[in-house]
Amino acid sequence: MCPRLQEETYVFCQVANTRLMDVIANSLCIFREGEGMSVILPRNLARQHGLVASAPFRLITLQIVSGFSAIQLTAIVAGALADAGIVANVVTVLRHDHIFVPEDSAERALQLLRGISNRAYYT
Repeated sequence: MCPRLQEETYVFCQVANTRLMDVIANSLCIFREGEGMSVILPRNLARQHGLVASAPFRLITLQIVSGFSAIQLTAIVAGALADAGIVANVVTVLRHDHIFVPEDSAERALQLLRGISNRAYYT
């Protein structure tokens, strides 16, 4: 899996004003929900635009090509983090799984995921 913790801190926000093109253009992820557009973006960008944001999250990217074909990977990762009491928001896209964890749990989550990766490698 080779989990890698990204340096940036991210937040989740709802963007109601589509004129905030800088926010939209610099978002890591955009998802259109029935209530409006939700974005994942760097915390400093949310602050710069005065957006109401979630608590801060760090991003751990699993450096294994997984995408949609890794049937149990999401369940294993989410289950292990849940068992450790770590909130996780998993975003799976074409090539990798990306896990957002609370900023204050990021290092612990990274170590846990490295342990899973090591056990999988040696079994």
